[in-house]
Amino acid sequence: MDRRSFIGTLAGGLLAAPLAAEGQQGKVWRIGVLTASLVEAGHPIAAFRQQLRELGYVEGQNVTLEIRSAEGRLEGLLGLAAELVRLKVDLIVGSGRGSVEAAQLATTSIPIVMVIAADPVGSGFVASLARPGGNITGLTVQYTDVAGKRLQLLKEAVPNLARVSVVLESGGFPAARRSVSEADAAAATALGLQLQAVEVRSPSDLDGAFTVATRNRAGAAVVGGPIAFAHRAQVAQLAVKHRLPVVGPSSVYAEGGCLMGYVPTYTAHYRRAAYFVDRILKGAKPADLPIEQPTKFDLVINLKTAKALGLTIPPSLLQRADQVLE
Repeated sequence: MDRRSFIGTLAGGLLAAPLAAEGQQGKVWRIGVLTASLVEAGHPIAAFRQQLRELGYVEGQNVTLEIRSAEGRLEGLLGLAAELVRLKVDLIVGSGRGSVEAAQLATTSIPIVMVIAADPVGSGFVASLARPGGNITGLTVQYTDVAGKRLQLLKEAVPNLARVSVVLESGGFPAARRSVSEADAAAATALGLQLQAVEVRSPSDLDGAFTVATRNRAGAAVVGGPIAFAHRAQVAQLAVKHRLPVVGPSSVYAEGGCLMGYVPTYTAHYRRAAYFVDRILKGAKPADLPIEQPTKFDLVINLKTAKALGLTIPPSLLQRADQVLE
């Protein structure tokens, strides 16, 4: 081979190398993650990231996560969902009903994977759990069952409990509010409890909500939603101040000072959400992927708070707890 041919071959090889590397790397997927409230430290999003890695999706190499959090302001979700659509993400993971509804309003073509979204059929997200039928699939929590269990736990923890205040967030999208009070009411009737709904629209309403609950002689309270989650430390302080045992839909409520947290194992949900993402990115249609329901729940009890409230938690309840904080 003469010198000119050698140089031409070498140059051609050098030019082809980047192209070959690019071809091996393949497409870089862009996944949007939409949530009403995000606490990065200890948040189950870490489990989602880990499962993605185990499935071969490495951030910075073949996948990019576009995480958007409304930080407890439900009204901000729609704008964040529209932003993800403008970024042309390949898929949106929606955490909670408000996030899923915002994503649904923003796009009918981009696949949406639900995480811990209650009552997707009643909310109009999917046609059925077995055959979703649209661009949405993922995991759900049957709120009626969970609501009943939380009320049952309160009744076991609080002797002679008769009245329970339910702190409802009146802001946000219709699907995020739909049937919550009805589910609680159905569960309360079966347990012989009287419910008193107290609405909050902003964090500044929390103090007044607990004052109203005390005035109504509530013996305990149920909280939930982005506002309570984002301001759970304040909720815990108000609970002790008003001597109200509180149960919330996450272990972090108990960790933050409320009496109990009872919830599906969110880390398992987020890990399973990565499975749905993988299936869809490999060509499966959301319409054909059945909705899955939780099989494991976590109960966390804060004994320090129980003592501050003057409560003695029955041993039978403590034995069923996944974690007891002292």
